[in-house]
Amino acid sequence: MGWFQKLSEGLSKTRDAVTGQLDRLLGRAADPALLDELEIALISADLGMPVVDRVMETLRAQMRGGNFSAAEKVRELLRQSVLDILLPTQAASIDQLIAQGPRPFVILAVGVNGVGKTTTVAKLTQRFRQQGKSALLVAGDTFRAAAIDQLQVWADRTQVDIIRHRPGADPAAVAYDGITAAKARGSDVVLIDTAGRLHTKTNLMDELRKIKRIVAQECPGAPHEVLLVLDATVGQNAIAQARQFHEAVGVTGIALTKLDGTARGGIVVAIADTLKIPVRLIGVGESVEDLQDFNAKAFVDALF
Repeated sequence: MGWFQKLSEGLSKTRDAVTGQLDRLLGRAADPALLDELEIALISADLGMPVVDRVMETLRAQMRGGNFSAAEKVRELLRQSVLDILLPTQAASIDQLIAQGPRPFVILAVGVNGVGKTTTVAKLTQRFRQQGKSALLVAGDTFRAAAIDQLQVWADRTQVDIIRHRPGADPAAVAYDGITAAKARGSDVVLIDTAGRLHTKTNLMDELRKIKRIVAQECPGAPHEVLLVLDATVGQNAIAQARQFHEAVGVTGIALTKLDGTARGGIVVAIADTLKIPVRLIGVGESVEDLQDFNAKAFVDALF
């Protein structure tokens, strides 16, 4: 199965929620009732009220001007409206950042519990290895022995080095040792996994700031990418998480996981519109190949 087909299938729940309304209404004149039904579908897909309000105002203005009479034209206007929001935040991919960046290139992965952070780090590691890059994993989630063991399994599987301490160790110390080791070994990429933490817990966010500070002291300019991993199934709560992490450590990119498990895939649009932080990666399945660079046009094509 090709990537676009996987993306299209992964977005099927969201597509059914949004454009399914239009599919059922094709051939019917575009009238206020049709647009009311569409508005409900857009809200349900978690595009966010600011986006929905602007899109609906555009559609209603077009209808008042008599510029269309069919639901198919509503689809095209909707498609273009979403694309206009996503394209300005389209940014360099992780691979492009690494190609243009220093060595070692340091990626700090952050996020709340259960979003797929460790798995995302592992998938990226395998990608880099397939590209011939030397990668180093840093097991910064010292709160859970299982997280350290999970990262060790991925390190063994992908044949990369890993820096780990005992459970309960200071995660900033693990990060420090990871950066020191990467510089000594000439690693291309360092991926630092961190413990999942509630974005509302001040002490945990302070610890994350400490990790970032230690990394920057040992490797000026690092981390070069602060990658926030978000679970698409939580909808609008993802925006609240992103705001808190951004304020704490300056998020530079977002990896949005579990898009295949939700009808709320419109959260990609809401994030782009509200936060202006690039969505770098999206996940639509369990395999390594299912974590791919975000492309605005491909996303819109698959959605509509």
